[in-house]
Amino acid sequence: MPAMDTQNLRQIIVDGNAKTLVEDAKTFGTELQKAGLTKSQIRGIFGTVRQIDAAWTDAGDAAQSMRKVLLLKPRLAYQSARENKVRPLADVLSDAIDLVAQIQEPIERRKRFGHFVDLFEAILAYHTAAGGR
Repeated sequence: MPAMDTQNLRQIIVDGNAKTLVEDAKTFGTELQKAGLTKSQIRGIFGTVRQIDAAWTDAGDAAQSMRKVLLLKPRLAYQSARENKVRPLADVLSDAIDLVAQIQEPIERRKRFGHFVDLFEAILAYHTAAGGR
């Protein structure tokens, strides 16, 4: 299964391009469903992302929140090693995390993380809409 285009991922995370987000999330979410990825495999990671999003409210929480975001990468690697169907999602999310982490300015980093959450939420929504269980 093809991963999300790197240039499109950059447009989504760095630039906040909503049109590209919707188009790519629809294609990718549907591909994940066809590959047999289950909603519970996605939701396990998504729940953690939502907790980070809720906790990342001010500058004091920013460093701790970013630490938790970075720690998603080994968790994604572990899950994709356990279940190969998770690998395409893990690869896209890891690349997106790198785009969030590469900027040091706190406001821009938080904005990029918001775009990451939007992308993940859209992938989950389109996976479910395609019949993902």
